[in-house]
Amino acid sequence: MLIKPSRDGSNPPLSSEITPREVYEERRKFIARIAAGAAVGSALWEMANREAFAQTPAGQKLAAKANPALSTTEPRTAFKDATNYNNFYEFGLDKGDPADNAHTLKTRPWTVSIEGEIKKPMRLDIDSLTKLAPLEERVYRLRCVEGWSMVIPWVGYSLSNLIRQVEPNGNARYVEFTTLADSKQMPGLRSGVLDWPYVEGLRLDEAMHPLTLLTVGMYGQVLPNQNGAPVRVVVPWKYGFKSAKSIVRIRFMRDQPKTAWNVSAPSEYGFYSNVNPRVDHPRWSQASERRIGEDGFFKKKRETLMFNGYPEVASLYAGMDLKKYF
Repeated sequence: MLIKPSRDGSNPPLSSEITPREVYEERRKFIARIAAGAAVGSALWEMANREAFAQTPAGQKLAAKANPALSTTEPRTAFKDATNYNNFYEFGLDKGDPADNAHTLKTRPWTVSIEGEIKKPMRLDIDSLTKLAPLEERVYRLRCVEGWSMVIPWVGYSLSNLIRQVEPNGNARYVEFTTLADSKQMPGLRSGVLDWPYVEGLRLDEAMHPLTLLTVGMYGQVLPNQNGAPVRVVVPWKYGFKSAKSIVRIRFMRDQPKTAWNVSAPSEYGFYSNVNPRVDHPRWSQASERRIGEDGFFKKKRETLMFNGYPEVASLYAGMDLKKYF
């Protein structure tokens, strides 16, 4: 596609709109094949596949500096396990469904709207969002409310970098994350298990904590579709469902947002959902966990740590009854 920027340069094209050089050059080869009488069907097939790769950079590497100060030294979960055992109900209810079905998700072009109680509303494409701050690799524990856990090297930057850019006003007390809900791309929406779109939220001070990661990759590459591509948050001291995937809107609010699981089952999923081994889920204990990749009949479960082993966030909840505000 030919894109003509304005003469004064005030409206440059987004990087996600620019045809990559290798795709442009391949188009020239394609035209030459047609002129030479090459097989049209074969050329079209190759061209379509190259275009698809240009739009969805699966496996694309990301340059990120390791941040050992905010990383655990525990052994990492294998990439295969982390990308084939997922909760992403938009693509199915079974743990293997996201890996099987999420290929339908189109992650380019992608924009995220930042709005609400802020001085500088923005609408950023995924490339601009990725480049907003230097990328870091942080190895975080991930604890699921169902009783299993992983250790994953995420790639991103502290969400506080974005928050400072948009300048929340005095009314902003919460941050709401809304995820994509497109039935054409997400077959799981037909299940009706939740009231779509999926919505999650944090208190503003939680969102500003250095550990809260705006995440665009894992294992040194862009996020796989089944893990929340192209952008998600990771809040490591909370149960995994608090870390919203495939985000399309970030809204700053005066009042506490109504989050998906809290609306669906308020007695089971509180707004805060901090990892607390002393507060059981109504249907099972939270005192221990099964680390994915350490399976085995005789393998002893791990003891679950308060705040998932991130005691530095305890000050956020000073004076709160964490059994009441679960």
